[in-house]
Amino acid sequence: MFKDAVGHLSTVRDWLRHAVTRFNEAGLFFGHGTDEAYDEAAYLILHTLRLPIDRLEPFLDARLLPEEAQRLAAVLDRRVADRVPAPYLTHEAWLQGYRFYVDERVIVPRSFLAPLIQEQFQPWLVEPELVTRALDLCTGSGCLAILMAEAFPDAAIDAVDLSEDALKVAQRNVDDYQLADRIDLIHSDLFDKLHGRHYDLIVSNPPYVDAQAMAELPAEYRREPEMALGSGHDGLDAVRVILGRAAEHLNPGGLLAVEIGHNRAALEAAFPDIEFFWPEVEGGEDTIFILTREQL
Repeated sequence: MFKDAVGHLSTVRDWLRHAVTRFNEAGLFFGHGTDEAYDEAAYLILHTLRLPIDRLEPFLDARLLPEEAQRLAAVLDRRVADRVPAPYLTHEAWLQGYRFYVDERVIVPRSFLAPLIQEQFQPWLVEPELVTRALDLCTGSGCLAILMAEAFPDAAIDAVDLSEDALKVAQRNVDDYQLADRIDLIHSDLFDKLHGRHYDLIVSNPPYVDAQAMAELPAEYRREPEMALGSGHDGLDAVRVILGRAAEHLNPGGLLAVEIGHNRAALEAAFPDIEFFWPEVEGGEDTIFILTREQL
């Protein structure tokens, strides 16, 4: 336990070395903003000590005060003993350079849709400046809705989630970015409360983990809301609803973009008559599909 090392570790360098060792010994899973023990330990140490998270080198030989050491030990102990993802410990997550508040009411923001949003879905949206209404289904922390508001400055955004707790987190982030006049947070099970609303663009990062993968999730992912991850036996329950109802809410020429993890084979088998387009993104060519209203 880190609390037992408080009297033996003096500098940031000491704490960093010990944290990397303990993280590796504990077999922690990294996938919430970092992908290795060193980066995660450095981030947690810098954040906890209220230091710039992108400037480690100047502080490596700084000695910690007793109260700083105690605070740091408590954070690192929770990361190891309870497998709490780092963003839940710091209450922040970063996506495409944007900072979002997070806690265990929402999944940690991570979406391959984010760069496509910032690129205004070029070349699939021929005239992005004409997007005046857009929808983010399963908004969670509100991160994608906020990125949409930034990327499409003339658009009003609806952000939908089934979880009222998630919408409270989203409201905090919307307020932080001063976008309450442009983002409407709606409590709804997908399209259920959107009667009569139509959009030029719909994006969604819905639950898409299949039953087998849910049973095998690392402990860190089990700290996230189950309803935001699992979606039936094959992971496609939410996507089936989206495909079945999106056309009635898209304007002519409107675009639908959905993230589905690595369920491409299952999706194409379930919908053999739909010609999905799979853009190449950081996660590969099978994580996001794009369709026009006419294709639906």
